[in-house]
Amino acid sequence: MTVPDPEPHGNTDPDPGTTPGLEPGGGVPPGTTPPESAGTSGLSAPEPETRKRFPVTGWMTLGAVIVIVLVFVAVIVGLIAAMM
Repeated sequence: MTVPDPEPHGNTDPDPGTTPGLEPGGGVPPGTTPPESAGTSGLSAPEPETRKRFPVTGWMTLGAVIVIVLVFVAVIVGLIAAMM
């Protein structure tokens, strides 16, 4: 389902006639553009080493969750058996 835009937006490009610093034809006079600055490329920090195995803490968490689920199921089964 397509919902119409509640606030229609016109052309968001700036009007060249009202843009400061532009000469007729779209050029800019010398000195108005900033000097070329150093760019940053690549990552700012090294990427962490990826692992191809499940971490030990993950196995411990998984084991703890399984123990909690088994205890919960044992309590429920015990309560049902006591009611009969």
